[in-house]
Amino acid sequence: MRIEALTGEALDAALDDVAGLRIRVFRDWPYLYDGDLEYERRYLETYRSSDAAILVGAFDGARLVGAATGTPMADHADDFAAAFEGTGLALNDIFYCAESVLLPEYRGRGVGHRFFDLREAHGRALGVTVSAFCGVVRPVDHPLRPDDYRPLDAFWRKRGYAPLDGAMAWFSWKDIDQTEATRKPLQVWARSLRKDEE
Repeated sequence: MRIEALTGEALDAALDDVAGLRIRVFRDWPYLYDGDLEYERRYLETYRSSDAAILVGAFDGARLVGAATGTPMADHADDFAAAFEGTGLALNDIFYCAESVLLPEYRGRGVGHRFFDLREAHGRALGVTVSAFCGVVRPVDHPLRPDDYRPLDAFWRKRGYAPLDGAMAWFSWKDIDQTEATRKPLQVWARSLRKDEE
């Protein structure tokens, strides 16, 4: 498997494949996302239009089997400004690690760590001091929660991330077992990108 950081035209060329991966991977718990390709294309425009965006792709031969995106948080100001109010963090100081999607058969090989390594390095190169992402919050007694589900909290904490107190983002999407989109809370997790705080 090859893991590669893509920007510019290479990033742009891969976005339709990223849309397909998001639809497939986010259909599973905890997202339960009933994906739509047209929505995905609109959503991914943020990465197409940002000169500072990065896409980390995991490839099996020429096939994209995993992807992780990131941009300065300022590129997502409309979606996230409210979530960061009261945290003391300025959006211009934050690099947003958006989705990390990887087909199940490629998990457990260290790809998730490489996704974060390359995005965090990109953020540092841009001069930001904080890396953040959002994790969907679902009730522990949700009827679609698999019995064998293992939350990723331990993985994120090992990388130095922690939930930001009171920092919640809210997004709407249609769950696979619903007929309409509903709003869901997403917990903001963050860590310092300063070398002296690692």
